[in-house]
Amino acid sequence: MLHSIENDKTSALFTDYYELTMAQGYWKQNMNYPAVFDMFFRRQPFNGGFSIFAGLETLLDALVNFTFSSSDIAYLEKQGIFEPDFLDYLKTFKFSGDVYAADEGSVIFPNEPIIRIHANLIEAQIIEGLVLNHINFQSLIATKTARVWLASGKGHIMEFGLRRAQGPDGAMSASRAAYIGGAAGTSNTLAGKLYGIPVQGTMAHSWIMSFPSELEAFDAYANLYPEKSIFLIDTYDTLNSGIKNAVEAGKKLVAKGYNFGVRLDSGDIQYLSTQVRQYLDKEGFRNAQISVSNELTEEIIETLVQQQAPINSWGVGTHMVTGGNEASFTGVYKLAARYTTNGEMIPAMKFSDNPEKTTNPGIKNVWRLYDADGMARADILALETEVILPGEYRRYYHPSIDYRQFGFTPAKVELLLKKRLAAGERVQGLIPPDQAIQTARQTMQQQLETLDATYKRILNPHIYKVSITDKLKSLKIKFIEARLK
Repeated sequence: MLHSIENDKTSALFTDYYELTMAQGYWKQNMNYPAVFDMFFRRQPFNGGFSIFAGLETLLDALVNFTFSSSDIAYLEKQGIFEPDFLDYLKTFKFSGDVYAADEGSVIFPNEPIIRIHANLIEAQIIEGLVLNHINFQSLIATKTARVWLASGKGHIMEFGLRRAQGPDGAMSASRAAYIGGAAGTSNTLAGKLYGIPVQGTMAHSWIMSFPSELEAFDAYANLYPEKSIFLIDTYDTLNSGIKNAVEAGKKLVAKGYNFGVRLDSGDIQYLSTQVRQYLDKEGFRNAQISVSNELTEEIIETLVQQQAPINSWGVGTHMVTGGNEASFTGVYKLAARYTTNGEMIPAMKFSDNPEKTTNPGIKNVWRLYDADGMARADILALETEVILPGEYRRYYHPSIDYRQFGFTPAKVELLLKKRLAAGERVQGLIPPDQAIQTARQTMQQQLETLDATYKRILNPHIYKVSITDKLKSLKIKFIEARLK
């Protein structure tokens, strides 16, 4: 069954049912006009100060191949609600729109478009679930991993989450996103093959328990993998047997010119790592590495780093690949503009009793403003026709249309949304998965360097400015005033 599901991942049935019923309604009402949709998210996960944009490349692949098969059409026909002529339309369905998006791996903030879709209304509607599914989960995991990576002091993070991930696709998406977010490797061998992620692993407790003694288990492993021997030392007793037997096995490796390491997977990590380091140093093995795992979070890791626990690498599984205490990324997909039959663009705006759910109307770009030191100072939502120039002083306004505003003269500006698909085809051609993920990872690292440390704090981070231009503010006020009449 899983094999069948894997083969159907590009099926256009991967959409919410109401998208198809609405699509038939648009088709019957002759409303398949051009439209523009924005994807953005509403709040930072983990009470953090930034998020990492991930999932773009897998989304683009899916969009290019998103079609209804003959069996898909037959399934829809059985529902008894879709007309034959509409099903004939779906037989030739292929996404033919344009997609603008930020670079994968970008640092992103709430309420700014990270993807903009230009397509006819039916196409744009049917792909909504696909867009949100790819971006929301991977962005959540990439953001979580980036927090873990920063908490470790940009240390060596190993993603060990396959067995705790939400199903096979969840495991694959999580491994990909975690690598973008800063993990140095994965235990997921298939993800290593498909995405070029370094694969890593040590041993399980069952390996040690399968031998007559702990030392024999360590010796056997060292004989098999002398260049990659990391001994798991907490199976029986970390300090009274584990570390002692690891040193005995390690002596033989060092005599042959190899190094070794140990892993802790339980107990008081700060205390045990300190004791283990002292024992290793006393025995003359100052180059022996200490790796730790066991339900680690960014808060735990940050505390251990602050306590100067002598840890060289971190194995993080459950909390990294599931999002931990954050169940989902708050990405949404909203209509921003539509066109009339004579080609006139009409901005669209969603109102809500919850002010934070009111959207920004019109076709928009996002500009990032940098100061003279190359640090990002604000992201600005501007109408598509506007251009923000370096060296130009302007005032910008809070999206809530209140009194808050600020003035700034940027030393450098960057247009974040770039064209990725044109008429349903890739602008840059097909990018190999391993190349795409490396580029996204580099983007993440480079952009975090432009973000002040106050935004990257694990607890109580500073809020980054996302503001709007005076023209977008005026358009938004016009919509609000018209509604109040």
